[in-house]
Amino acid sequence: MECETFQSYILNRGGVTESEFNELTPFLRTETFSKGEILLQQAETCKASMFVEKGLLRAYTLDENGKEHIVQFAPENWFIGDRGSIYFNDPSYFIIDVIETAEVVFVTEEFIEKASELSASFRKFNEKLLHNHIQHLQKRIDLLLGASAEKRYLNFIELYPDLLLRVPQWMIASYLGITPESLSRVRKSLANKNFKPY
Repeated sequence: MECETFQSYILNRGGVTESEFNELTPFLRTETFSKGEILLQQAETCKASMFVEKGLLRAYTLDENGKEHIVQFAPENWFIGDRGSIYFNDPSYFIIDVIETAEVVFVTEEFIEKASELSASFRKFNEKLLHNHIQHLQKRIDLLLGASAEKRYLNFIELYPDLLLRVPQWMIASYLGITPESLSRVRKSLANKNFKPY
């Protein structure tokens, strides 16, 4: 099974040994998806977290008018999924699809449970990962509710420094909760201040 990046991630950050990881591989699967493929449909139950080995995914919702609202991008070394759906077995709020051809490792709850049994280090790592996720969501809500378009854009660049040239402007605008026209104005204003994002 090809999941070298994920293995390196878990060994280096999660404190799992190589022999422990070998015990955990039955609870993983790796698949390659083409641009445009959908990995999770809205209202479908999400069965596993997804770790991006290569490529780029996004999670988004559709409102009652069919408009997309992007919640998260997931480039290499990022996890994506609907944790509420996984944990509570509820229908997912999100659609997850492929922006760039992607190699994805599906990390099941069985993997998390078994890794937590095998390794105290992994148990602490997973707990920290969950808290980081909550902290990120809280900050995202705060930015969407009260921050200027410029501040949201600057935060996007800080969070996803390599995505400006990988995703279309309308997707960035959707993630920021602004129109593409507003994003153009923000970029023009920053350019006038000699701001260079990359």
